[in-house]
Amino acid sequence: MTVQDRISGSYADLSDKLRVAAKFVSENPAEIATRSLRSVAQSSGVSPATFSRLARALGYRDYEQLREEGRLVVERQMSPFSERAAKLRAQAGKEQGRALLEHQSAACIANVEKLVASVNRDALERAVRQIDEAKTVLLVGSMGSAGVIDYLGYMGQWFKQNWKVAGRNGIELSATLSRINEGDVVVGLVKAPYARRTVAALKAAQDRGAKTVVISDSPTSPALQFANHSFIVATQSPQFFSSYAATLVLLETIISMLIARAGPDAEEQIRAAEQTIERLGENWTP
Repeated sequence: MTVQDRISGSYADLSDKLRVAAKFVSENPAEIATRSLRSVAQSSGVSPATFSRLARALGYRDYEQLREEGRLVVERQMSPFSERAAKLRAQAGKEQGRALLEHQSAACIANVEKLVASVNRDALERAVRQIDEAKTVLLVGSMGSAGVIDYLGYMGQWFKQNWKVAGRNGIELSATLSRINEGDVVVGLVKAPYARRTVAALKAAQDRGAKTVVISDSPTSPALQFANHSFIVATQSPQFFSSYAATLVLLETIISMLIARAGPDAEEQIRAAEQTIERLGENWTP
């Protein structure tokens, strides 16, 4: 369980002073990981004793243990993919494929369990309602998130004619964003290392009056400052690349909720799409 997980799970039970300290820890992981307790206290305006009490309230032995765990998280977020791959290869040399499968599966299951435990159901309902009522829904994702956002678009376009996946090149994305206005929704998926294009698209959407739904991996994600609705999804993985397993669960849940809201109309749209696919001979048949 990470520092962020512990804060999320305990926040409601913290005193006002501890909440201030917890908010600082959540929003400034690099500072917590790299600076002394005295320096952190000066920056935050929170006493060292309060940070020590917070650490114990979160289940740590002391502040140094909290700081060390935060350092490991920051190190993972900042380390290059090549460095992570080298560590994975070294570990793989000591283990059989079965062990690697078990480690990967366990990490994905843990991420999904964190999602189930931490996601705010009311916030999810509000985001889904905003998406459902939008005039246009634009889906934005770059780098590692591009394929996942394509999958979300594939699912949504079965029963939503107003969904569009943003183009990959700058001209197409800019042209699409220029048509986004109040009443539209932009869904952005962005994970570390954070794609500048996605963050800029979310800012542009808000500037034009659209609402935004942001799915990211950390409270420090630069995309969150441009979010009307936001969801933090764990991506921990023993491999070199962040895991999208829990993110896929969230996206598929959003689709299920949209279908439930649409009712019989969604069924008709999906049936019509199936018939068109059949006429075009898209599906392989023996």
